[in-house]
Amino acid sequence: MSLKNLRNNTNFIFSGMAGDEQDFIPIISDGEEDDLTVQNLPELLPILPLRNTVLFPGVILPIQVGRHRSLKLVREVYKKDGLLGTISQRDPEIDEPVPEELYMAGTVARILKILEMPDGSTTVIIQGKMRYRITEFIKDEPYHLARIKKLSDSKQVENKPEFEAIVESLKDIAIKIAKSSSNMPPEATFAVRNIENPAFLINFICSNADIKVEEKQSLLEIDNLRDRGIQAISYLVRELQLVELKKDIQSKVKTDMDQQQREYLLHQQMKTIQNELGGNPLEKEVLELKEKGSKKKWGKEVAAFFEKEADKLLRMNPAAGEYSIQLTYVQTLLDLPWNEYSDDNFDMKNAQKVLDEDHYGLELVKERILEHLAVLKLKNDMKSPIICLYGPPGVGKTSLGKSIARALGRNFARMSLGGLHDESEIRGHRKTYIGAMPGRIIQNIKKAKTSNPVFILDEIDKVSSDFHGDPASALLEVLDPEQNSEFHDNYIELEFDLSKVMFVATANTLSTISPPLRDRMELIEVSGYLVEEKIEIARRHLFPKQLENHGLKDRELKLNREVYEFIIEKYTRESGVRELNKQLAKLVRRIARKIAFNEKFNSNISVKDVREYLGVPKYNKEKYQGNEFAGVVTGLAWTAVGGEILYVESSLSKGKGQLTLTGNLGEVMKESAMLALEYLKAHSYELNLNPEVFGNWNVHVHVPEGAIPKDGPSAGITMVTSLASAFTQRKVKRNLAMTGEITLRGKVMPVGGIKEKILAAKRAGITDVIISEENRKDIEEIKEVYLKGLNFIYVNTISQVLDNALLKAKVSKPLSLN
Repeated sequence: MSLKNLRNNTNFIFSGMAGDEQDFIPIISDGEEDDLTVQNLPELLPILPLRNTVLFPGVILPIQVGRHRSLKLVREVYKKDGLLGTISQRDPEIDEPVPEELYMAGTVARILKILEMPDGSTTVIIQGKMRYRITEFIKDEPYHLARIKKLSDSKQVENKPEFEAIVESLKDIAIKIAKSSSNMPPEATFAVRNIENPAFLINFICSNADIKVEEKQSLLEIDNLRDRGIQAISYLVRELQLVELKKDIQSKVKTDMDQQQREYLLHQQMKTIQNELGGNPLEKEVLELKEKGSKKKWGKEVAAFFEKEADKLLRMNPAAGEYSIQLTYVQTLLDLPWNEYSDDNFDMKNAQKVLDEDHYGLELVKERILEHLAVLKLKNDMKSPIICLYGPPGVGKTSLGKSIARALGRNFARMSLGGLHDESEIRGHRKTYIGAMPGRIIQNIKKAKTSNPVFILDEIDKVSSDFHGDPASALLEVLDPEQNSEFHDNYIELEFDLSKVMFVATANTLSTISPPLRDRMELIEVSGYLVEEKIEIARRHLFPKQLENHGLKDRELKLNREVYEFIIEKYTRESGVRELNKQLAKLVRRIARKIAFNEKFNSNISVKDVREYLGVPKYNKEKYQGNEFAGVVTGLAWTAVGGEILYVESSLSKGKGQLTLTGNLGEVMKESAMLALEYLKAHSYELNLNPEVFGNWNVHVHVPEGAIPKDGPSAGITMVTSLASAFTQRKVKRNLAMTGEITLRGKVMPVGGIKEKILAAKRAGITDVIISEENRKDIEEIKEVYLKGLNFIYVNTISQVLDNALLKAKVSKPLSLN
């Protein structure tokens, strides 16, 4: 568009590529380059500061003038030759910029028209002519006046094809931006395509590019047109990427909104159709949920919360994923037994009958359970210590919990804690997570369908912890009667009352249970069974159950007590009866196979038949091995599968008094051996030993079955007796076993596992047992039937042990230590 056309049609305004926040609309002159040359350019020029824009040579720019100094400047200049210098402000917020706040490079401009607008503002249309640089500001009043130096554009192009390619690339990118941007009118593309002069095209695009003022100023200050074009391309490529990204985002948002609007309209249409046909099934479903909720026994707070959550379903789209999550949550609230309790049967005689029917033996344990139930009957309040049944595997801890539930007439729930390492398993996940669900406590309460079941927490000693949290700490709230009335599950988001739940925990050992958790439980030890008890358990419970499981009848297979005892002693080694149950199952399977193949078999199973069906015996009965050798003493040990006897062997060899310990001994057991030797050195006169003998002979202490780790202090008196026998070469009393811890001053301390050790002694044919005087109370708690045939020797000191254990007679072929 020529200058003449602009003056004839000042109403034509072209919306360029500048952003919406700018207050100007650039236009380009399509005249010749000579039209932009100013003849006789004055040395001094008035300076007009511009905000938010940069004027380039050849560009016609309408600007709104509002500052008093700027109005005075343009009116005076317009009356004269119309020339002034435009310069961009560094900070557009400053109303009266000083020279330091202005750039030093700008464009000489001629005022083409001053327009007084209807709203009272003044618009000035100027045309850029040529670039200049300010060398010195002369004065600031009434406006800036500066000395300038003319800058010329370098048009020397060494590689003309390259320059033409730069210009075409710049034009293509500008057209792409104009087409992609929704703010660009069609005239923008038309204008860019029809500018033939490369210099005009570069300046036009630089002026209208939607880039920062600082970047436009940097383009203006580049003298070489080629370099200015390359730099402009880098800015425009970035803008093109931004425009395309915006367009892509807007397209996606529009698609999503269209889809949502479509779904909403279809949903509304379906709703209308369903109402016409006789009701909305979704509303019916919600109404059914609310009707069920009205029959629940929950409190007002829970009822109001349920109503609120159910109403959310009516406002949700059934096709949305959140609807199914919300529906599951509401149904979970509805399925929980809020304030629903079963009636307790506190008939103590019935409870004792049930416990006796389900479990043979365990008299002390059953007595403790009945005492616990009696307190509940009298107090009628479940806020009492939690029961923890601990003992070796297979002794009936979990089944005792089931018997308690049957005796009370309560529902039964069981949760295995073995290997649990995530706190969310106890407290649940927040329902905002995908696949969230309540914790296992709440899930089992839901399955039990009452708020007061007997709840078994199985294997509580095997709870672990890692970066997911500490489940044992979460259990503190569950098992604390003062806190569990308001148990908080993350999924439910409401407090649930667990105070009426009777928790029964089971464990194999107490050492791995945290002290705070152990403190919240009433500990009841469930120890192992005697052989006689195992025979009765097998005869009354295990064998009939296996016959039923394998489809056999009582008359088809019979076992006598001798066979039961043979299986227990030769094929099992445990405190409980789990392995015994497996062996009986194996025996019954072999008979079932013979019946299925119509083979003959003996219905009255004998010991010989057991060898055929179960194979070679796995274990040999522990037997006392005599007292023919010096230094060999029988001790009693506790293991996870019950009590056992062990032998401590000591031998001497010429040397310098070195002590060697073998047999896979733990640190505590090694310390017991060292204590025993030091005691003998300090009290050698009591045994009539020459003190020098300890320095002339090496001592080797061995505990057989070296593959099995052994540890603990209870072998202390066994060690000292073995060493005393070796150094004196005196015999140890026949059929004698012992257990007890020793101290350096010669005291004998009490040890644990007395019942299991006594049973082991009986199995091995032991008749005399030496134990600490402080263990007398443990012996008194054991039933008389277990103690029959045993003589207990209670001691307080090591000298008493040696007096009772060592005979005056020496072994045959005694070793000479002189």
